[in-house]
Amino acid sequence: MLRYYVTENEKLCERAAPQSGCWVSLVAPTEQELNDISTHYALDMDILRASLDKDERSRIDVDAGYTMVLVNIPTIEEKSKMELYSTLPLSILMVQDAIITVCSEDSPVMRAFEHGKVRDFRTQMKSRFILQFLYQIDTLYLQYLRNIDRKSDEVETQLHKSTQNRELIELLKLEKSLVYFTTALRSNEAVLEKLLRTELIKKYPEDAELLEDVIVENKQAIEMTNIYSGILSGMMDAFASVISNNLNIVMKVLAIVTIVMAIPTMIFSAYGMNVNAAGMPFAQSPWGFWIIIGMAAGLSIGATLVFTKLKLFK
Repeated sequence: MLRYYVTENEKLCERAAPQSGCWVSLVAPTEQELNDISTHYALDMDILRASLDKDERSRIDVDAGYTMVLVNIPTIEEKSKMELYSTLPLSILMVQDAIITVCSEDSPVMRAFEHGKVRDFRTQMKSRFILQFLYQIDTLYLQYLRNIDRKSDEVETQLHKSTQNRELIELLKLEKSLVYFTTALRSNEAVLEKLLRTELIKKYPEDAELLEDVIVENKQAIEMTNIYSGILSGMMDAFASVISNNLNIVMKVLAIVTIVMAIPTMIFSAYGMNVNAAGMPFAQSPWGFWIIIGMAAGLSIGATLVFTKLKLFK
């Protein structure tokens, strides 16, 4: 999808064609759209396709006609009921009279700009646009990290009474998400440090504080990711033991129930044998049936009381 935006009278307006000072948004672009932008802004197709490779690492490329900042942004893969967080590349190209963003999927980062949720945003201020974009990316990371922390608490509650592996698999997905986040955030950190040390983009005095805020937010996201990853790793080890212990408890209870039920089975089996009735106790008594039933019930109850006193049902 190819869209053109420009800020007019403090509002973001969509245009049908590119113009000076516009923002060109490419989301899952077609070959024709890439070719149109490549021709209009004299850009190499490989530069525009860079962020469409999901394995592309964060970096900065500088050439005579453009400056490209490629970073990894967080995303959600909803392939199952349990969300899996991942990352994907997004490139921001600053050309002479426009700024271009290219991404293989739509993202809340771009929607925040499109819906006017970012304050003091102007498409003509290209350097500030890049910093605001990076700030929104770090904000989204922090939001998703809080979601991961909340989901891990929910799974932890379920694990206290679980004897299955489903909750552990959910924790594994969350831990996998944190691995993606850690790798992406550290790559983005290298890009931010390069922006801080060099003059690859022209930084106005009022943008210096914004760049510092972006770096602080990125470091906070890295720290949160490391903390949550350590917690999840310890939680998985602990609850793997808990699930194993819960299973042992269930098996112990079933074994005790089997023992209790085996007592009447043994008595009834003895009386069900095809032998002379004269040799069987209570065989000639009119109350023999109920006496045998009572003996079986009494022995079962006695065994149950013994096991209960030994606290084997807990």
